[in-house]
Amino acid sequence: MRVPARLLPFPAALAASALLTGCFAATEATGTDAGERVRVAMMQPPRSGLSPLSDDAFKLSRWSTAETLVKLDADGDARPALATEWKQSGRSWTFTLREGVTFHDGTELTAEAVVRSLTRAAGASPKPRILDGVELTVEAVDAATVTVTTAEEDPLVPQRLSSPQLSILAAKAYRGKTVNPVGAGTGPFELTRVNGTSSAALDRYDDYWGGTAKAPGIDVTFVPDGTARAAALRSGEADIVEAVPVSQAALLDEDLITEVPMPRTNTLYLNTEKGAFEDPALRAAAREAIDAESIVKGVYEGRADVAEGLLGPALPWASGLREPVRRAKAGDPDGRTITIGTFTDRAELPEVAAALQQQLQKAGFRVKLEVREYANIESDALAGAFDAFILSRATVLDSGDPAAYLYSDFASDGSFNISQLADPAVDKALHKAGATPTGDARRQAVIDAEAAVLATDAAVPMLHERVIQGDAADVVDAAHDPRERELVTLDTHVK
Repeated sequence: MRVPARLLPFPAALAASALLTGCFAATEATGTDAGERVRVAMMQPPRSGLSPLSDDAFKLSRWSTAETLVKLDADGDARPALATEWKQSGRSWTFTLREGVTFHDGTELTAEAVVRSLTRAAGASPKPRILDGVELTVEAVDAATVTVTTAEEDPLVPQRLSSPQLSILAAKAYRGKTVNPVGAGTGPFELTRVNGTSSAALDRYDDYWGGTAKAPGIDVTFVPDGTARAAALRSGEADIVEAVPVSQAALLDEDLITEVPMPRTNTLYLNTEKGAFEDPALRAAAREAIDAESIVKGVYEGRADVAEGLLGPALPWASGLREPVRRAKAGDPDGRTITIGTFTDRAELPEVAAALQQQLQKAGFRVKLEVREYANIESDALAGAFDAFILSRATVLDSGDPAAYLYSDFASDGSFNISQLADPAVDKALHKAGATPTGDARRQAVIDAEAAVLATDAAVPMLHERVIQGDAADVVDAAHDPRERELVTLDTHVK
């Protein structure tokens, strides 16, 4: 029988564990005291005081304290949450609210509350990224119905409203200059205390509309140091640890870690506008020279997936729709000099660049590397200053839909077109994907657009990253979510 992680011997990593001393002391729950509180070590501290209008919203979602009108299933399709049904009429969508929902301060969920939250988000500066380029207005039809209208017809409105940045909070959250989520959500856990950037506490909310949470509460500690987070799992000071570094995963009991495919692809973008890779044959030569499997094994220690396309296993429907792509034949590099850029902010990318340098030189290229911090290299990459650029890129945005990523990166007028690609066939496929209604037809259109991009060799997908999560042996039903929206749920508890 396995010994629960909370009873394992204290680890030898004294420096790391010293960072954690006293950090995970349990907080007394205000509700029932049955069961043990879930202790969570998270990587990034709050950046905006846990405002739902920032990326901090994903913390609120992962703690099951703030909820949205809809949620996404594994395929990225919208499913009921605070809204039970919806229908479209042109540019307007009408949502029917769930009955019997109360905020943590005891007030009821009403159409007025939804209008308040979504209107505040739509008018925020900066605007939540899910609303970039979207003009959105919200009106109450009656106490239990709201209408959301966009400036242009948008098939993704329900998916957009699943973004944690569009969580619905009680009126008390909006009384100050910033949005304060403490005691203002609708989830199974109530956020009761936030200690700056060091910790947070949540208690079970017994009047939750979806039932009673199995854990009495959650105690969160923010631990930016990856070694320290791993030490917390080994020592039993934390029950759930997010984002275990690859270098630390090998030091942990394999039974305590779960590798979750992320919707993130490491891709070599090739400059199609000028230089060596203006020639499709040399782009093909670069593609054929790349041994992604050796990079996965050598740089990522096997904890990544070799790419078959731009969209990876975090989108499980993609592989079943994909068909072989016709590409150009490889030419002879004949000693052509190329410059590859990348950045230091993601620790693995300089190593990936060094591996690619060797592989491409073996194929006949002469390769120079230029590696800087991302803030100092992004503008040059977007301006086409490099022959190639290595990027770790999220392939779905908050809507759970990859069409926006494909358009941004590969359309002629895409805002993140590092490849400088201007291909009519690609543009046509991207526009079709963006205009197709959600569901199977849209997924097929997305894969067709991916195929159009891959046929140009403007981008060579190499691997798909995974996030490594640590769960103590006595943790039950912690979520392993590739979109990083769920972590501690209604069913999560400690035995």
